[in-house]
Amino acid sequence: AGAEAVAARIDARAYALDVADAEAVAGTLARIEAEIGPIALYCSNAGILERDPDPGLATSADPASWDRAWSVNVMGHVHAARVLVPLWLDRGGGAFLGTVSAAGLLSQIGSATYSATKHAALAFLEHIAIAHAADGIRVAALCPQGVDTAMLGAASAAARDGVLSPDSVAEAAFDGLALGRFLILPHPQVADYARRRADDPERWLAGMARLRRSMLDAR
Repeated sequence: AGAEAVAARIDARAYALDVADAEAVAGTLARIEAEIGPIALYCSNAGILERDPDPGLATSADPASWDRAWSVNVMGHVHAARVLVPLWLDRGGGAFLGTVSAAGLLSQIGSATYSATKHAALAFLEHIAIAHAADGIRVAALCPQGVDTAMLGAASAAARDGVLSPDSVAEAAFDGLALGRFLILPHPQVADYARRRADDPERWLAGMARLRRSMLDAR
C-alpha cells in the first residue's frame, strides 16, 4: 500500500515482489520491461536487520535468522543482477545501485547476520564492477549509516551517528551515480572510519569492543 501511494504521487507504477525469490524477481523485471520499457537503472534497496537474540553472545542468531538475512541482503542483489547484467551486456550498458550499509565497510554491533551479509553484498557488487567495467555497466554501493526509516528502530545506538532523512540519502545516491562513484557515502565520516580500520585493525577492534561494552552497560 505504501509503494502504491508513492507511485500515485509521482506518476509511477508499483510492483510487489519478494526479492529473496529468484523466479519472482525475474518475472517482475520481465513484466516491467514489457509494460514500461528497458530498465536502465536498477536500485536494489531491500534489506533486513535482525539483532542478536542474546546481546551478550555474538553467535546467538539461529540458522533461520542467517537464512533470512542472506536471502534478502545478498541474494536480493544477486537475483536482480543475474537478470539485468546479461540484458545490459546486449544493450551496451546499464547501472546497478545496491544499497549496502556502512556495516558493509565497518561492522554492526549487535547483529552478526547484518554485518556478515552486508560485507558479502559489497563484495558481490565489487565483483560485478570489476568484471564489467569495460562493458558500460556502472555499479555503485550506497553505504549510509543511520537513515530515518522503520529499520532504524532495530538498530543499535551506534547506528544513530548523524541520522539522515531518506530524501537526503536519495540525493546523495543520485549525486554519486552522476559522478561515477562506486562507494557512495552519505555520511562522509564513514570513509575515515574505514581507513582507520584498514590502517590498524587491532586498534579498531579494541575500540569497537569498548563501544560494545558501553552499549551493553547502558541497557
